[in-house]
Amino acid sequence: MSSQRWDKVELIASYTLLTILATELLTRLGLLSMFEMPTVDLVLTSIATVLVIGAFWFARRSRKLRFIVIGFAAATQLIPMVIRQPVLLLPLVGAAIPVAIMLWAMIALSKKGQGNAHS
Repeated sequence: MSSQRWDKVELIASYTLLTILATELLTRLGLLSMFEMPTVDLVLTSIATVLVIGAFWFARRSRKLRFIVIGFAAATQLIPMVIRQPVLLLPLVGAAIPVAIMLWAMIALSKKGQGNAHS
């Protein structure tokens, strides 16, 4: 019973991240008429948007796919920004600590539900 609870926590956390990413990506695309976006960013954001929205269906049973989509969508937004403005790397490094803690917790939760006898 305990592993089912951890599965639900991981599932809710990953769907919450997907929802936040979808909102951010759709907002960015929605503001396209107001703010110019480089072509590379537009292509990456469009691909990430399709994947994130599609993940609610095609990754509904696969933790690994959800994590891959979350990582890809986040990378498509951060990497081009840091390449253009390297000074932005400093706040991102600071933000990496809580993100790393969250990722570690999600990975630990996902492994906890894989049939461990010590729940």
